[in-house]
Parts: sequence; structure tokens; C-alpha cells
Amino acid sequence: MKLRGKVSLKPKLSYTLRSWLPILQADLSSLEETLKEFSKDNPYIEIKSGFEKREKKYTELVYSNKKNSLTDIIESKNTYEKNLEEILQEQIHSSLFPTEKSRTIALKIAENINKEGYFEGDTEKIAKELKTTKEDVEKIRKRFAYLNPPGIGAKDIKESFLFQLEDLDIDGKSYEKVKKIIENLDNLESFKDKKDFQKALSIIKKFKNPPALEFLKDSTEQIVADIFIFIKNKEIEVKLNGEYYPDIIIDIEQEYEQEEFVQKKLKEARNLINALNMRKETLYKLALMIIEYQYDFFFGGEIKPMKLEDIAKELEYNPSTISRAISNKYISCDRGTIPIKNFFARALDDDISNSAVKNYIVEIIKKENKKKPLSDMKIVSMIEEKFGVKIGRRTVAKYRQQLNIAGSSERKKLYELKICC
Repeated sequence: MKLRGKVSLKPKLSYTLRSWLPILQADLSSLEETLKEFSKDNPYIEIKSGFEKREKKYTELVYSNKKNSLTDIIESKNTYEKNLEEILQEQIHSSLFPTEKSRTIALKIAENINKEGYFEGDTEKIAKELKTTKEDVEKIRKRFAYLNPPGIGAKDIKESFLFQLEDLDIDGKSYEKVKKIIENLDNLESFKDKKDFQKALSIIKKFKNPPALEFLKDSTEQIVADIFIFIKNKEIEVKLNGEYYPDIIIDIEQEYEQEEFVQKKLKEARNLINALNMRKETLYKLALMIIEYQYDFFFGGEIKPMKLEDIAKELEYNPSTISRAISNKYISCDRGTIPIKNFFARALDDDISNSAVKNYIVEIIKKENKKKPLSDMKIVSMIEEKFGVKIGRRTVAKYRQQLNIAGSSERKKLYELKICC
């Protein structure tokens, strides 16, 4: 398949260019509001929502990781569900945080909770910013043990399990046994012969890891892709998610078209339509370039190194423009819904991307011996053998942490609890 050719997308300047860049940067969910902002002073422009269009024609354009039915897809797009941030904010404005100070600290803690539900902020930095003490911040954070989802706001797996333990209604004796086992996950062997060990273990196995697991699943399913890539008979077809695009309608009586004010506003309306079309053209051409560079990926291969500068040069744009184009945009294909930025992987060398290495780490850890998990040094040697590159243990540890994969000793304990990976 040959897609490469000299692509010329030189933008129409002036008003069109000024409106085109924000329109290009906007994701699909905010595109309608962006267009309305540009048209608010033009009485002859109507922005019509794409809601009706996408409800009628969703069958053709939507890929779902779970292969949902059309009815499920439409319902999921039209049913509002609160996200993790909103749920936390509602709980923070409760009796658990009765003072303005406690609520302010709690809200700042919530801002530093990652998508898995773990707190990754710096308590000392937060204390300094809010002009309070580190002890006060920690005290407020510990109250998150009583929030939903259970385990939210913990610093690590052990603390998350302790938080989730607080949410259970069990007798004091069982509570103390489970707590002791959690606190000594690194020395689980010493508890195996203890009375009621299996009973305590069965309680721990019900805990969620990570604590925000249900929200991770929801966010993946609710992502709206900008570009759809279909593979039919080994041929690749690209489609924009046009059914999500608003329509710009010019509403003007013909007899008034010669008036100076009307002509000016009419020109602005046409420029806005041009800007929206340029957004579509840019994303479509960008998708073609991604397919050419990453052709093997769509047939089961790895993502290859790909630079913004290379694509910008081919499209005759500034790299910052391409950066805007890929911001918060997604491609949906047989391999899932993928952020476009993921295709622009930094290279470890000329042929191997860090994305490929991360995928390999996930793959080998899934297949590792559960009784003897791979150490970071062993993973280093396996990467070097497979890819023929030099990589440091710290780099592997960093990638592992980014993938939310525990270290070998901790994985061993989690495997024994049957709650890992």
C-alpha cells in the first residue's frame, strides 16, 4: 500500500487561520463550543449539533473494544455518568471535611490522585502551597479511607488495602488479622500456618487493585475517536468521525446580501466553514501519514519511532501545529482506541521505540513464572537480547512504574493472593 505523496495543506491565512488553530486543537467534545465562541457575534451563523446525526449513523462509524451492540453504544453516549473527580468532590463537601481548611486540603489531595486512584502528590509541597503543615495534609489524606471508591487516595497497594479494610463491616478479631497480613505482605509465608489465614486471605482477595479500576474501564469505553481505521481484505480504509462534527449553517435572506455589514459577516461565516473543513483535511492527511509510517502496527506489529518534525515537514506545517492536531485525539482500529500521540514514540535507537519496549515488558510479565517473578535486571537482559539495544535498570523500573506494575518481590506476594496482573 502506497500512500506517500507530496501533501500540500497550506492554510488560508487571516481570519481562517486564526480560527483554524483553536478549531484544530479542540477535541470532539468541545468542538461545538469552540465554533460557537467564534460565531457568537455573527447573527447569520447557526451551529447545529451533531447529536442527531451521530445517533442515526453510529453503526458504520463506531468500533467498540467490547463489541457492544448499537443500542449499548448509543445509550453509553447519551447517558451521563459522573467521573471520579466529580464523585470525590461531592464527598469532600460533606461532614467528613467540616471546615473550609479541611475541604481545601482535601480538594488539593484529590487533584493529585492519578487515574488508578493512587495519591502521587508531594505532601510537603501541598502544605507549603496551602500554608499549612505536612502533618495536617497527611491527616486529611488519611480520611480518604472513608471515601468511595474504597482505597482511593492511598499511596501504594498496601495502604490501599488498609483503606479498603476500613470500609468492611467485620468483627474486631478478623479486622486485626487481615490488617496484620496486609502490613506484612512481603513476609506472607510466615502466616500460612496461622489459624484463619485462608479466611483472612479470602477477604483480601476481594479488594480492588488499583482502587479506581471501575473508572479506568469506564473511561476507556467512553472515549470518542476522531479517526476510524478499517481493515477489509488486507486493505486499509480511513474515515473521520464526521457524524460527531457540528454543522455550520448560514441563515440569511438573499435580498440583504449586498449590504456591507451583511457581506462582512457572510465572509466570516464562510471562513469559519473553511476553518472547520481544514481541520478535517488536516486530521485525514495526518491519519494517512500515520498509516504509512505505522503500517505494520495495524496488522499486529509494534509502533515504530515517528517524529513530529518528520510529519510536519511532509505536511508543510510547523511541528507545533501538528502537536495541536494530535492533542486529545484518538484513532479507533481493530487493536483498540489509541491516543494519536502514542504513535509519536521517542526512539531508543533508530529502529526501536520506547512504546515497543513497554509493550514487551507487559507481555513478558504476563507470562512470567508466578512463583519466581522476573527481576528488573532480568528484564533488562531480555530487552537487550530481543531488541539489541542497551537499556538501564532504572529505565526499566521507570517504565514498569508508568505501567503500574509492581516490583518482583511485591508481584510475588500479589500472585499468592491472586490479585496481580
